[in-house]
Amino acid sequence: MQINKIRMRETIVSYTFLAPILIFFTIFVLAPMIMGFVTSFFNYTMTDFTFVGLDNYVRMFNDPIFIKSLINTLIIVVGSVPVVVFFSVFVASQTYEKNVIARSFYRAVFFLPVVTGSVAVTVVWKWIYDPLSGILNFVLKSGGLIEQNISWLGDKQWALLAIIIILLTTSVGQPIILYIAALGNIDNSLVEAARVDGANEHQVFWQIKWPSLLPTTLYIAVITTINSFQCFALIQLLTSGGPNYSTSTLMYYLYEKAFKLSEYGYANTMGVFLAVMIALISFAQFKILGNDVEY
Repeated sequence: MQINKIRMRETIVSYTFLAPILIFFTIFVLAPMIMGFVTSFFNYTMTDFTFVGLDNYVRMFNDPIFIKSLINTLIIVVGSVPVVVFFSVFVASQTYEKNVIARSFYRAVFFLPVVTGSVAVTVVWKWIYDPLSGILNFVLKSGGLIEQNISWLGDKQWALLAIIIILLTTSVGQPIILYIAALGNIDNSLVEAARVDGANEHQVFWQIKWPSLLPTTLYIAVITTINSFQCFALIQLLTSGGPNYSTSTLMYYLYEKAFKLSEYGYANTMGVFLAVMIALISFAQFKILGNDVEY
């Protein structure tokens, strides 16, 4: 009886301490998610709130701009996630072999864009991409690679690629730091034993180091995928989805419908679709990469 009272008291105390964060989570996370899902079945605007069932979902898949934004988003994800993973592994493996001072220097260099504000990064890249005085056009023309200046952000042929390049530079910092830390946790006795047995560096990496890096790789792949699907700030600050929606993403189109045109119900429909897509792809990544992960 006394034990039950003690357990009850501990439970009450535990939930008392958890109450503030639970209330915050309920009000600012759980409730908006539920409201977003519910209002996706309504024609929710500034002047109307009418139940329309699945009409918003039918409209979404018949919306050419939505389809274009979806394709752009998938291109960004497919073009950035593998590059981020493999580039980060390569840089981390090379950096880890350096001395402490050099290792710290390279970590700071690659992590700097992560801690730099989006506006500051955008201003720098706007100057780099400037069609008249940008350094990129200057370097390419000086090297004879192009004959005339290119409007990198104003030409639909190049605009999405320009956005992906910026996204890559701001996405590799954290993965590199994580991979360097993961490399430091590998049992060096296994590496030395493999080298003594005649394994070359390529074999040591793929047979000894890579399996130990899989948990980190899974985390980086999932997080980078989510961040790529949610690409918004760069689009808003650099191109506003143009030219002719060639750089519009699902997040930007959702923002445009919700906060520029006040079509909240339709915007929430796209939000639900985006959440489901991210969940399914993350689940697939866990199934593909998670089977060989040892924690």
